[in-house]
Amino acid sequence: MKFFSLLNIAIKNLRTRRLRSWLTALGIVIGVFLIITLLSLSQGIKETVQGQLKSLGKDIIFVMPGEESNFFMSFLAQTILEEEDILTIKKTQGVEEIVPMSYKTGLMRYKGEAKQVFMVGLPIQTSLELLKGYQGWDLKEGKWPTPQKREIIVGSQLEKDFFKRKIVPGEEALINGKRIKIVGILHSLGSKTDDSSIYLDTNLFKEITGVYKTEANAVMVKTKEGFNTQKVAQKIKENLEKIRKRQRGEEKSKVMVLTSEKMGEIAGNILGTLQIAIFAFASIAIIVGGIGIMNTMFTSVRERIREIGIMKAVGATNSTISEIFLLEAGIIGFIGGIGGTILGVVFAKIIEAYFHFHPLFYLKASLSPGLIVFGVIFSFLVGCLAGYLPARSAAKLKPADALRRYE
Repeated sequence: MKFFSLLNIAIKNLRTRRLRSWLTALGIVIGVFLIITLLSLSQGIKETVQGQLKSLGKDIIFVMPGEESNFFMSFLAQTILEEEDILTIKKTQGVEEIVPMSYKTGLMRYKGEAKQVFMVGLPIQTSLELLKGYQGWDLKEGKWPTPQKREIIVGSQLEKDFFKRKIVPGEEALINGKRIKIVGILHSLGSKTDDSSIYLDTNLFKEITGVYKTEANAVMVKTKEGFNTQKVAQKIKENLEKIRKRQRGEEKSKVMVLTSEKMGEIAGNILGTLQIAIFAFASIAIIVGGIGIMNTMFTSVRERIREIGIMKAVGATNSTISEIFLLEAGIIGFIGGIGGTILGVVFAKIIEAYFHFHPLFYLKASLSPGLIVFGVIFSFLVGCLAGYLPARSAAKLKPADALRRYE
């Protein structure tokens, strides 16, 4: 009963200073809003990436030039695996099949409209079963390209959202000035980048880009049944680094040989670090909000010195005075937490809906009950912590001193 009585007093005191209370809570609202929005989106990205990597299967390996410790810079550097690298991978014991993949942007003209598109060159016909089983390739419409013909397939996003007019299988387009025929549309591959790309056979890719050397930006490897994928990956790495170091020097010898599990681990570490940075950034706003609560409560103590003196004169204990001010600070934090959580959930869902139709990538908001409860409880505790010193200051006032200072 005592708690509810004190809670009632705290709420009445906040109501008498309604505008100040709302403005003070605003600082907490902003901080919690940032935490809920950014953490839910980053967690959604993490779950999506790891889910896609897990679906690849444990017997798939990806080989790319560069270093694992500098994954994104290596990927953006657009370095290549040369013909001898590809042959070395293919000859490694335990390798059943490889899919060399080359990437480049090109200018595509369709129905009088020109757009830059992302082209992926790979041996579609010889690798089709592997692409179907491990990359999720499946035709939504049309047919697969015929070898030695100028035929391509396009991603589901490029089909309907990239150009003003929807792409129809059987129609022609120009890519880098070369006339080609669009023969098929892929079902979604789960990534906006993949769904916004065009796919063509390696020979046609060479003709369109003018690069006739045998090379690749990455190679997908399927290991033979009965072989340990980790050991095969290690052997590929050793073989490649040995030959690259001998032919091209120390600085160009590094390669990334990644199993789906390793890629998931790297992605998880990167996104985990990002989440920590996001939390630290958003916490600054909450700390600023907490300082605002502390300032408001100190102001409230100064304004209510006479009230405190009277309460102590009629028997209120130090703990009672302290609890009233702590509750007031906690309520401000709690209100800010609820407001920030609601705004964060709404905004995260709006962003998710927007990127669902955006041509770059899919973005999901992962709004777990734990995250929402954390946002509210954390803000309440920040409020209580910010109110501790003002509450302690109020509790220490002596009745006679409080009344004398008021006069």
